[in-house]
Amino acid sequence: MTARDDIFQAIKRASLAPSPLPPTYVPRPTENTLNRFTAMAERAAVELRILSSVSELPDAISDILRTRNLPARLHVPDGSTLDISAWHGEILATPPGPEDAALAHAPLGIAETGTLVYAANASQPASWHFRAGLEIAVLEARNIVGHMEDALATIQAMGLPPTLNFVTGPSRTADIEQTLELGAHGPKTLCLLLIKE
Repeated sequence: MTARDDIFQAIKRASLAPSPLPPTYVPRPTENTLNRFTAMAERAAVELRILSSVSELPDAISDILRTRNLPARLHVPDGSTLDISAWHGEILATPPGPEDAALAHAPLGIAETGTLVYAANASQPASWHFRAGLEIAVLEARNIVGHMEDALATIQAMGLPPTLNFVTGPSRTADIEQTLELGAHGPKTLCLLLIKE
């Protein structure tokens, strides 16, 4: 018998019993998910605007662009579920660049951290969250869940997408000389339009 055979035999003898499965996840109650979400999102440097209905979207988008002295131009992926047909600006289906504004629909929000959850699909390309200088996100308040586990369970029930992005505030890094820099790997600014209806 060779040394190699001795090693393999030792490995076979030392095989461990299978580990037990973790317990089934039981959602933990979260007090007032809307208030928790808004507090955590603002803490993460999200510019938050609460709208009473989806009909206020066009005016809110125009105001965001105007206050930044940006043109009335918005990059929206083909097939987006957001209806902004009442908006009077230019809508482009081309991918945004670092000087552009892009619109994104977040199907879920996580109250625990103020995080937006983006499930990538043909009408919501994952790359768009890293290209634009300004991202305007839209989230319905009814789609805020308490914890990340709740979001994962919801996404799994809908069918796992090819890519899942969790976005908490604008892009940031402190890699260089421990100085906080916004927009290092994505949007410098994240504006969230939270629809209460």
